Amino acid sequence: MKNYIKDQIKKSYETKQAIYENESLLEKIETVAKMCVELYRGDKKTILAGNGGSAADAQHIAAELVGRYGFDRPSIPSLALTTDTSNLTAIGNDYGYDQVFSRQLEGMGQAGDIFFGISTSGNSQNIINAFESAKKKGIKTVALVGRDGGKMGVMADVALIVPSDSTPRIQESHILIGHILCDIIEKEIFADGVGE
Repeated sequence: MKNYIKDQIKKSYETKQAIYENESLLEKIETVAKMCVELYRGDKKTILAGNGGSAADAQHIAAELVGRYGFDRPSIPSLALTTDTSNLTAIGNDYGYDQVFSRQLEGMGQAGDIFFGISTSGNSQNIINAFESAKKKGIKTVALVGRDGGKMGVMADVALIVPSDSTPRIQESHILIGHILCDIIEKEIFADGVGE
């Protein structure tokens, strides 16, 4: 069993090594970080959504921004569309589950916001619909995906595609990327930045 545990850890760091060595992906993460910093120097917000484990990731990242990541500082506006059970159940009941995020984005999103859609496959229909709503409202879109990026990878303004076909490895890497973004945002807005 110990060898199995070690193998799981090895697979996790091999995925992260692949990200570390992927210059194109690193540049896209930097692009998204700069987009977020610019957004937070204004009066806009990030909005996140996903299903299952990706819903938990959306909530986790939003909480790091609204609460704190590495040090005490003013709250940063971020909203996870996965947390309001009344909205989720009412929209799901009246319009169908495929509309649970797009309908919320229509009501709460503003031009200039950034919407992060999180999906390991890149093919979650309710996130795809939310991307379509975002485009209509002038909201920038970022796909946090894996595998080949799926439909979301094509639709998004920026697609952060984890180079893996394994759902657990993709999810682990999504939270790593989320933490990197939170760290950069916090330091660029409230400290001395992170350098070149």
